[in-house]
Amino acid sequence: MTMKTDTQLKHDIEAELRWDPKVNEAQVGVSVDKGVVTLLGSVDTYAEKWAAEDATKRVNGVRTVAQDLTVKVLGEHKRSDTEIAAAVQSAFKWDVFVPKAVTAQVRGGTVTLEGYVTWGYQRDAAERAVRNLAGVMSVQNSISIQPKVSASQVQEQVEAALKRQAATDAKSIHVATSGGKVTLTGTASSWQSVEDAAQAAWAAPGVTQVVDHLSVAMTF
Repeated sequence: MTMKTDTQLKHDIEAELRWDPKVNEAQVGVSVDKGVVTLLGSVDTYAEKWAAEDATKRVNGVRTVAQDLTVKVLGEHKRSDTEIAAAVQSAFKWDVFVPKAVTAQVRGGTVTLEGYVTWGYQRDAAERAVRNLAGVMSVQNSISIQPKVSASQVQEQVEAALKRQAATDAKSIHVATSGGKVTLTGTASSWQSVEDAAQAAWAAPGVTQVVDHLSVAMTF
């Protein structure tokens, strides 16, 4: 097994950032130290901040990403808190996955999501609904999930979901539960497998938190 050097990994990440039209690679600095990737700099929108992270995770060999990008909204993307709040309410209204119990507060371009939902996907949907809105500088997701099943039922359903979905590395992923909290440990073959496992866990009824301690074990 041959591991990529820090120099090779940095080169590949920078190439992927240039390849992605959603990212202005000139604004994103890349630092790699013993395989740990740090993204540095300032970008124009919150959406671009996460596009840069997504692009980085696509690169083969990336195991850890430290997100240190800041958002400085300028020019055409600049909005007042009142305008952002109105856009958030409209986004919630038109998103069928966001329950009416979800609310938002906006201060200084930071959107704080509050309220309660039954499913993890509803919590994620609320954050996705505001992530690409103009003027948003950051999102704090404080939405709570109300569990409706026992911890043993949660574990059984998460393990069953991992086995059903061929995209995940079910045999190398271990599931532990405490109430509605699910902890994933072990190894996965790629970032996509890690994300698939987390999504499978969130899809189980009663899950209120997913702690992802999976590591990416890859060969080159």
